[in-house]
Amino acid sequence: MRTKAGVTAWLGYVAARTALAIVQIFPVSWNYRAAKLLAAGWVLLTTRHRDRAIANLEASFGGEYSRAQIEQIAEQCLVHWTMFAMEVVWAPRLLSSTNWTRYVNLANFDEALEILLGGRGAILVTGHYGHFEMTGYLLGCLGFDVVAVMRPLDNVYLNRYVVESRRSHGLELLDKKGAIESSIGLVSAGRPIAFIADQDAGSKGLFVDFFGRPASTYKSIGLLAMRSKVPIIVGYARRTGNRFHYEVGAPRVIHPHEWADKEDPLRWITQAYTQAIEDIVRAGPEQYLWIHRRWKSKPGARKAARRKQRNASLS
Repeated sequence: MRTKAGVTAWLGYVAARTALAIVQIFPVSWNYRAAKLLAAGWVLLTTRHRDRAIANLEASFGGEYSRAQIEQIAEQCLVHWTMFAMEVVWAPRLLSSTNWTRYVNLANFDEALEILLGGRGAILVTGHYGHFEMTGYLLGCLGFDVVAVMRPLDNVYLNRYVVESRRSHGLELLDKKGAIESSIGLVSAGRPIAFIADQDAGSKGLFVDFFGRPASTYKSIGLLAMRSKVPIIVGYARRTGNRFHYEVGAPRVIHPHEWADKEDPLRWITQAYTQAIEDIVRAGPEQYLWIHRRWKSKPGARKAARRKQRNASLS
């Protein structure tokens, strides 16, 4: 990652803060209407993201949806993530320990809540789906001392603002670089650690199946689970309707005894939570980030690069 500072980065930060301030002037319902217009403008300005969403949807769902349905989901995806960008501003301010039931409905969350109340530590996993920060906000409102692992933003000024804003609303952020060592101590102290687990891990990642295709996935979550021996809670926050209201659920809890006797526990854990994320996405595919390059890395690419380099050095 290359950090950006200086005048250009500062102007970008000022522009972002100005846009956020404008968004907060208007009612939430108005901003949702604006999101639809902005998403339409997004497509007019560049079709690249819409085309990528369509390609990923076609590769993932095959004959399950018609071309027209695929295109509709892709357009809904752009609207959803435009709404999400706006919600990032007001979500931490709207939610509180006294009013969260107005905006959130819990579904299949009993087992996860029991684990969290036990105070023995847990790994929270989600994907780029729905409002993936919502569960962290909610748990913070309820008094749980959650730590979320994040990739710092390139713009150092904007990154500082985001980190300070999240911390002021009960969510502590941990830099992704070197997070595994810090996480071990935090989990051992009984704190829940949250990860977004569907990012491309490059050629060094572990390739597991995601929507029928090999996807490079970080090994850190599985390694942390194996070392700390705590459950992995796979959850989501799915928007219900065109409003600021979400269903928060945890349909899959992976317990240490499930991987204890596996021949390759790291691969089994990684595949298990990846499959759980896929199941969540299938329930509402329009809220997944189909525009990101989840399948960017290909199996064997690292070996091929090494072989090419070796052959070049011999020639």
